[in-house]
Amino acid sequence: MSRIGKNPVAIPQGVTVEVKDNTIVVKGKMGELTQDFSGVDVKVEDGNVQIERPSDSKEHKAKHGLYRALVNNMIKGVSEGWTKQLELVGVGYRASNQGQKLDLALGFSHNIVLDLAPEVKVETITEKGKNPIVKLTSHDKQLVGQVAAKIRSFRKPEPYKGKGIKFVGEQLRRKAGKSA
Repeated sequence: MSRIGKNPVAIPQGVTVEVKDNTIVVKGKMGELTQDFSGVDVKVEDGNVQIERPSDSKEHKAKHGLYRALVNNMIKGVSEGWTKQLELVGVGYRASNQGQKLDLALGFSHNIVLDLAPEVKVETITEKGKNPIVKLTSHDKQLVGQVAAKIRSFRKPEPYKGKGIKFVGEQLRRKAGKSA
């Protein structure tokens, strides 16, 4: 039995979960998310969502824990939301936003202007003497992670000085460089 899949997912106050025709719909104060599923049985009873698999085949075992994790992320997303923070490390690296447009100055000859999806809320934090921080918030974990990875891909942190865009709290592997 899957250790993750057999755990029930508690439904908090203000969140509704509906299952119909191999689709799970989760609604909460932050928004609404849907997820198609196959190969497992989803039951909503007494404030919990339980995922069960029909057999012990390899495919059903794989999907058992997957769909439990996806449902858990959806429920947490619509009730609390997901946040990713990116830190711009480097001299002259700046970030600003105008609504859903994120403007990044990353040492290229031009600024990078990125239009973000309406589900993702962006906030830029700039304090004197500290690195700029881009804060992304959404109810969809997959979407906020994808947008954060896209922003990070513009200037990945390099191993010698650590310059680039990194997640807040991320540990980088540093190299020594040339020794005289």
